[in-house]
Amino acid sequence: MSKKFLMYNLTALIIVAFMAAGCAVNLYSGRPSDRAKIGQLSNEVDTLQKLREQEKQELQEAMDLLQKRLKQEIDDKQVSLEMAERGLVISFVAEVLFDSGKATVRKEAYSALDKVAKVVREKVSDREIGVEGHTDNEPIKHSGWKSNWELSTARATSVLHYLAEEGRLNPKMLSAIGYGEYRPIASNDTTEGRQKNRRVEIVIMPKVAKDRAAGNKGMMTGVKPVTYQEKAQEHTKEKVK
Repeated sequence: MSKKFLMYNLTALIIVAFMAAGCAVNLYSGRPSDRAKIGQLSNEVDTLQKLREQEKQELQEAMDLLQKRLKQEIDDKQVSLEMAERGLVISFVAEVLFDSGKATVRKEAYSALDKVAKVVREKVSDREIGVEGHTDNEPIKHSGWKSNWELSTARATSVLHYLAEEGRLNPKMLSAIGYGEYRPIASNDTTEGRQKNRRVEIVIMPKVAKDRAAGNKGMMTGVKPVTYQEKAQEHTKEKVK
């Protein structure tokens, strides 16, 4: 046998002997700086997971309270609640909030919006709130708006102003966006479907996304900041045919 072959077998026997004796052989432990980074990332992931669980519980508590206070509106199918990936979604049928073709909040809607604002102040005052306006695909004819985009944006902004001024929510935590006819949740081929699509959604965003956008005090370094508009763009609901 060659000397090289004997050395190879001797090395293999030594390794087997160590393993049989219950000894762990660490052939490569990595640089200390790498181990420190891995440990730091592991701790950050654990912290982020705990934050997600906490925020999920807080949003669920807010949803439960809204279900109680908006029971009549929910029973009358004027309002619906949904816990989605983008946050807690409170959806108002447009006819509840506005007259046809208008963007001024109706007095009859004040009570329901006040209930929403009160729950936000009590349970989730540290969350960003996005107000989304939506329409059906019927073209504008007589109301004077250039398109459904303008109408949906104006309606979202009107609700935003009410929440800030009458609902006493922090304006810094509010934003509005209009999607026009381009985020339908039902078919526009029926009267019922078009009514469902004409809506305003108040979205209470997860706080973790907000913390990431703010840097979360150095946590999750290198993660791209997440704004409400970006989060909203990620949300695409499948059209109902």
